[in-house]
Amino acid sequence: MTPRSRSLLTSLALLAPLTTGPPAHAATAGCASSVPYVSGRGGYAVYRIPAVVKTRRGTVLAFAEGRRDGAGDTGDIDVVLRRSTDGGCTWGPLTVVAAGQGRTRGNPAPVVDPHTGAVVLLTCANGGTVTEARIMRGEVTAEQGRRVFVQRSTDDGRRFTAPRDITAQVTRPGWRWYATGPGHAVALTRGPHSPGGGAPSRLLVPADHSAAPPAGSRDTGQEARYYGAHVLYSDDSGRTWHLGAVDDGYDGVTNANETSAAQLPDGRVYLSSRDQNGTAPGNRLDTYSGDGGLTLDRPYTVQPALDAVPVVQGSVLQPREPGAPLLFSAPSVPTARRAAALWASTDAGRTFRRLLTLSDRPAAYSDLVQLGPGTIGVLYESGVRGPYESLRFRRLRLGAPGPGGGWRGTA
Repeated sequence: MTPRSRSLLTSLALLAPLTTGPPAHAATAGCASSVPYVSGRGGYAVYRIPAVVKTRRGTVLAFAEGRRDGAGDTGDIDVVLRRSTDGGCTWGPLTVVAAGQGRTRGNPAPVVDPHTGAVVLLTCANGGTVTEARIMRGEVTAEQGRRVFVQRSTDDGRRFTAPRDITAQVTRPGWRWYATGPGHAVALTRGPHSPGGGAPSRLLVPADHSAAPPAGSRDTGQEARYYGAHVLYSDDSGRTWHLGAVDDGYDGVTNANETSAAQLPDGRVYLSSRDQNGTAPGNRLDTYSGDGGLTLDRPYTVQPALDAVPVVQGSVLQPREPGAPLLFSAPSVPTARRAAALWASTDAGRTFRRLLTLSDRPAAYSDLVQLGPGTIGVLYESGVRGPYESLRFRRLRLGAPGPGGGWRGTA
């Protein structure tokens, strides 16, 4: 580690809740946190699976799954949204972006297209009585199994087009389970797929799947070894989609599952995955793609610096400021979904150091968003008795560039 990186990492330990200074919008000064979703309110038993982006106009969009029947992953589930025009301090009314109407809709993966300013949202759906286990065992029809959809909003998230099925464009024969994200997707703004001459950026969505067992196997397909991660992408602002890099080792040592992505300053894509009960030590996996998500630079391997994270989804974010660290959020108790925390890497994801714990309470899924220069937000599942009582939004200041161009933590 260079002296500059060591100094940066030390200063980042001072990262603290944003309690003073201007928010992303100046309407509500001094806001540190808010609670956009509370389970049991608004017609839903439970809200889960956060995803958050900031639009070109500065509006914060907080997506979630509205689960009518309870906390379970199966049932009548809608994709819902609340909008904030003051940087996440207050929230507008709840709207339904994709109605389940008895089906299960979820895994929101939104991204803001820098070419058009449109919000592009990918989700998945399946029959409302169909479980993930049955889908992995191949016991359901294609219509009742997992399908992949895309929607667009051109009015700052107020209205979205109807879900359009893109399953045939982004799957392989033999795949069974499928999940986009969950959490924000990325637009590639550096490297060979950055916009130039008015061309669109590549929109890249991290995802996971399960595969059918090979012919002659006694496995059912429900075994965790058949999970794998993959990438889907669009080079025309979300109109058409393609399957990119695929993790298809299925060795049982590492079982890449829910995945998040960030583009590093050097243009590479960093991919971070939940290890779903692999035999390797640790619960977090990562890899890189140097060609915009077409291939992986190496297979997914364990990230030992995140060994405090349990088997759960996590989020990564690369802030735009020069010298800013790569950030990662997740619970920080290896055997429980508890104590949401934030980590930082000053070496492009090779190592991480914990910066702070948001709360010691139960916590689970999360998503990160940049709100403004040096300011980020984290939308995360949290509660007092269990992790699915609410979705909380915290505003945090990373700091500002110091005289030498490095970052310094500020309270």
